[in-house]
Amino acid sequence: MNNEEEDDIIPNENEDDSNESNESFDDAADEGFEDLKGSGDHFYEHDEVNPDDTITKVTGMYKDWFLDYASYVILERAVPAIEDGFKPVQRRIMHSMKELDDGRYNKVANIVGHTMQYHPHGDASIGDAMVQIGQKDLLIDMQGNWGNILTGDGAAASRYIEARISKLGHEILYSPKITKWGMSYDGRRAEPINLPVKFPLLLAQGAEGIAVGLSTKVLPHNFIELIDASIKILKNKPFTLYPDFPTAGIADVSNYNDGMRGGRVRVRAKIGQLDKQTLVITQIPFSTNTSTLIDSILKANEKGKIKVKKIEDNTAAEVEILIHLPPGVSPDKTIDALYAFTACETSVAPLGCVIEDHKPRFIGVSDMLKISTHRTVDLLKRLPNY
Repeated sequence: MNNEEEDDIIPNENEDDSNESNESFDDAADEGFEDLKGSGDHFYEHDEVNPDDTITKVTGMYKDWFLDYASYVILERAVPAIEDGFKPVQRRIMHSMKELDDGRYNKVANIVGHTMQYHPHGDASIGDAMVQIGQKDLLIDMQGNWGNILTGDGAAASRYIEARISKLGHEILYSPKITKWGMSYDGRRAEPINLPVKFPLLLAQGAEGIAVGLSTKVLPHNFIELIDASIKILKNKPFTLYPDFPTAGIADVSNYNDGMRGGRVRVRAKIGQLDKQTLVITQIPFSTNTSTLIDSILKANEKGKIKVKKIEDNTAAEVEILIHLPPGVSPDKTIDALYAFTACETSVAPLGCVIEDHKPRFIGVSDMLKISTHRTVDLLKRLPNY
């Protein structure tokens, strides 16, 4: 049988022709690589160095590139300027809003797209920065769901919310004739180097950013107290500044240290007793929200630090968290335990760092206010109608 099957096999008459064609194909494929194949060695094994080539060590490249990156993040991303209190993305947002301003509300998505002509980064970062400015409730007149700093709820998508410059923003931010201008990142448009802000905006809004090798955390201050302190500066009278938080709460500012490194502010929630078995939280500490606060209370309850029967969150325009206690539990002892074991008491560490003359500078809030006050006087004198 095997012999019969072998007899049935048809010999390949073109076998010789195919071998010849394969050899010719290999020769064509090797064309141009004669120098590499001539020695018989693999071309990766060649150690010959072209004298025209410049060798740069990896350590040197890392040093230069990392310094460039660090400088960029510090100067162009994370730290606000002392002149106007803005980070670059915030300044570009406000400039874009002025260019689009016609007195009516604009879609935030439209403002974000316009800002991308000046800010060489993604639309998400611009949108988040704009929401943060709006939630300060100073410069932007908002329409739609912009989120809630009390509950931690985020804003609606940028295509659903609208904004325009507030009256305060028009009054203190813009004076084109005394504004210093520079070119945008692609050289197509002019953008302000600094806005002529005629108000201590950095101290009113606060600022927070993490750069490379340093960070900044300027706490917000009271609007009226800043104006009063500025008047005292002009009259050469002493003044003292303490932070004031949009979430309210009870603050211990005895170790504020003028907002510089090493200072610390203890902030507590305001807890009252509604009845014998119910506590009510009406104010929360800065840097927390009702969601994180309730989570910390539940974790403390699971660990046996406190005893809680039920928690109700009725927060809307104002904070209202009801804590129902089991029978026989002391409300006073529970309040003490809430401060000790939950986020009802937090510690905030300020760190005043700003950009001045293209360099980071660590500075206290008193000096920030003095610089802002004297700069405002100088700007007002330069106005055409002064």
